[in-house]
Amino acid sequence: MPAAVFQSFEEFARTLPPMGALAGLDLGTKTIGVAVSDPARRVASPLETVMRKKFTPDVTRMLEIAASRKVAGLVLGLPVNMDGTEGPRAQATRAFARNLAPLTELPIAFWDERMSTAAVERMLISFDTSRKRRDEVVDKLAAAYILQGALDRMSYLARNDAP
Repeated sequence: MPAAVFQSFEEFARTLPPMGALAGLDLGTKTIGVAVSDPARRVASPLETVMRKKFTPDVTRMLEIAASRKVAGLVLGLPVNMDGTEGPRAQATRAFARNLAPLTELPIAFWDERMSTAAVERMLISFDTSRKRRDEVVDKLAAAYILQGALDRMSYLARNDAP
């Protein structure tokens, strides 16, 4: 059965099993940053940066990671414009999810990733990280930033029994 692509993050959270890691993806035009959570979904950890080739090899790698980490769901960073509208990059992310859904049973959700890469860049600069090193790690760190935001929201929903 193909995956469900959820428009509501809350609905996505309600459909997940109580335990199981999540994977966060930061879809760029040249790379895909990948992060995973622990099975209890408390902490997101950067995992790897995948150099994009074409859709099929990119998805094959994402699904290999998901299987090896026993992932229960996927969270895709949605690059929304600062005014809340969706431009071409957001539409490309939604298209990626639509094309991915028939290839997996993992539920897929979107997480507003506004300013994630900028926040990670600022953090790396504050740590005096070289430009070369920043380029090597920024995508997977952005994926972890996105995933941690989603995990924090799920924790809030669970604590407050929110709908």
